[in-house]
Amino acid sequence: MFSREESRLLRQEFWTSFGKSFPKKWLLYNTKIKGLSFKFHFDTKSALIALVLEDDLENRINCWEKLVALKGILTSEYLSDVIYEEEFYLENGKEISRIYLPLEQKVSIHNKNTWRDVMEFFNINMTLFEGFFEEYKDIIKG
Repeated sequence: MFSREESRLLRQEFWTSFGKSFPKKWLLYNTKIKGLSFKFHFDTKSALIALVLEDDLENRINCWEKLVALKGILTSEYLSDVIYEEEFYLENGKEISRIYLPLEQKVSIHNKNTWRDVMEFFNINMTLFEGFFEEYKDIIKG
């Protein structure tokens, strides 16, 4: 078991290592679409990448409908195993919509032996996800 401080330091070390191993400027919050962002997630049980819609309900629905219309392209040309989740609740109770791709193997940010697999998963799949977004952002933005 790790103390809070040890866990914090491991997380910091992972993200620093990821940035050094794959020095790329990721889109993340810089999508130019209100409420739409990309996220990396890695904790003690799982890793995933996600496109998240967090805006007011009307804007979320509008953007979600466009993303659903593009699902065939996303799954056939970019990320075949991506999961669409119209309603997802964060730990704080906030409802969001998201499209995500989990890493289908047991990983933990506390286990450095799994870091390389996670970094490569993040780099390959987020690059594809951002490629899809760049190609279709005008449609998504509507």
